Amino acid sequence: MAQAIELGLDTFGDVTAGADGALLSHAQVLRNVVDEAVLADEVGVDFIGVGEHHRDDFAVSAPEVILAGIATRTKRIRLGSAVTVLSSDDPIRVFQRFSTVDALSNGRAEVILGRGSFTESFPLFGFDLKDYETLFSEKLDLFASLLRDNNAPGGVNWQGKGRPPLKGQHVFPPVEAGTLKTWIGVGGSPESVVRAARYGLPLMLAIIGGNPARFAPYVDLYHKATGQLGGTPQPIGVHSHGYVAETDEAAREEVYADYKRMHDRIGAERGWPAYGRDAFLREIEHGSLYLGSPETVARKIAKTVKALGAQRFDMKYSAGTLSHGKMMRAIELYGTKVIPRVRELLSEETVEA
Repeated sequence: MAQAIELGLDTFGDVTAGADGALLSHAQVLRNVVDEAVLADEVGVDFIGVGEHHRDDFAVSAPEVILAGIATRTKRIRLGSAVTVLSSDDPIRVFQRFSTVDALSNGRAEVILGRGSFTESFPLFGFDLKDYETLFSEKLDLFASLLRDNNAPGGVNWQGKGRPPLKGQHVFPPVEAGTLKTWIGVGGSPESVVRAARYGLPLMLAIIGGNPARFAPYVDLYHKATGQLGGTPQPIGVHSHGYVAETDEAAREEVYADYKRMHDRIGAERGWPAYGRDAFLREIEHGSLYLGSPETVARKIAKTVKALGAQRFDMKYSAGTLSHGKMMRAIELYGTKVIPRVRELLSEETVEA
């Protein structure tokens, strides 16, 4: 029997280059992201995730607005963030915005809550980085209360240290049916894994480098914590970078320069060494870069899904200034070739885990 799996795509709305090599405007990139999501819907992708950033190399700072636009032009694809930086946002406003997307999409909205790997939102919105952990913990607790109690007759009753308490409060619009699917995004912190289990929320592992099997202890920890807390098992997802072209060679040649440019820019801010082709090839062959022909990418996804027991895999298909046209072709191949092949592989017992 085939392992149940959802296969999605993620983008951060990276500012891309046009045919003349010049960077496109942020406005054009946003319009292109909507077109990319529409294509993903048409070719059978299960989910589209849109990231949140507040810097000039990414166009999306308000993912819910983009998702609302996508909702009106799509029919079946699920819509979510990748991730929502809850620490520097208001949990009530996040809930309201996503319940609005859920209404516009007839119940297709999801939110992935995280602390984010960039910190620009903290000074922008007046938060102190020294409160990084405290802000996320308390705001997540409030958001979990909204998920649990907003549709209950007594409303939300919550008290914390960072804001006045809520007493019998209802937040509008409510989620129309059921509850808003909410994931916790984790980049490698055991505390975050246990926190997801404590709130009974699905776990999304951001694996952006190295052998994905090294995250198996986090999966085990999540299952153990869920069991000890008396919770119900929830899905586990994986987010990683990737790209699909007709052949392995074409994929490498089409992506390398843009991927290196993106890596070197972020690396210069964080003290990383310059990125080279050897590191690029190593990550493709042994790490967490799902890049190549449809067959190569499908086999690597299936292997990771088996190794981690994942129910969802989301591939970040955007990479720095990589062109809109190339991303559209990658989306088409992912939906029409990779997704059916992954499902076929997972139905076989021969997939090496």
